[in-house]
Amino acid sequence: MSLTETLWWYLENIWEYFFQMLPCMGIALLLFLLLRPLRRRRLARLHLSSGPWREGGLLLFVMFVAGLAALTLFPSYFWRTGYWLSALRGESPWFPPVDFRLQLQTLQLEPFQEIFRAFRGPWVMFLMVANIGIFSPVGFFTALLWRKPRWWKSLLAGFCASVTIEFIQFFIGRSTDIDDVILNTSGALAGFWIFCLLRVISQKFVERFQCHPRGGYYCE
Repeated sequence: MSLTETLWWYLENIWEYFFQMLPCMGIALLLFLLLRPLRRRRLARLHLSSGPWREGGLLLFVMFVAGLAALTLFPSYFWRTGYWLSALRGESPWFPPVDFRLQLQTLQLEPFQEIFRAFRGPWVMFLMVANIGIFSPVGFFTALLWRKPRWWKSLLAGFCASVTIEFIQFFIGRSTDIDDVILNTSGALAGFWIFCLLRVISQKFVERFQCHPRGGYYCE
């Protein structure tokens, strides 16, 4: 494929994955709105306020996490319309049985094997780039929304989330690969550096995403 064809193919895959994220993102939006009064009362007890910028950033992060769960914590293509129609018709099970002997045979615990394979084909390369990109928001939003952001906090958040996902995927019949953990954690760290760049550009803009003491501007 030419470079243009490859890029369009990448965009088509990204668009398809985004649509698979939407159902869980919609549920997250509903829960966020339902629980918002409880959060506001809790902040009031702490004499803190959360402005529209922080609320918007927090909502985006919650929706992203739900979308990430949709892609990783369910059987492959679970949120496709065709998958649901097939299950509703009784043509296939909602959750296919897992062959744990096959899971053990395909368990990949040797680092960098899939990463090296990525340079041999566009699909594996896409998965490698996607594993980095999909975890960038984890590092970015944890730094943006948490007080006293540190690189190791974003890295640890990405690492723990990735290990949890890979562990669960073993039990739902999906591949478990140490390279995914490496790439996901790298993506979270990349997200932190994007946050640092944003902070250099505009410190005041970044501060809008923090809780503030009532009557004050910034909460340390």
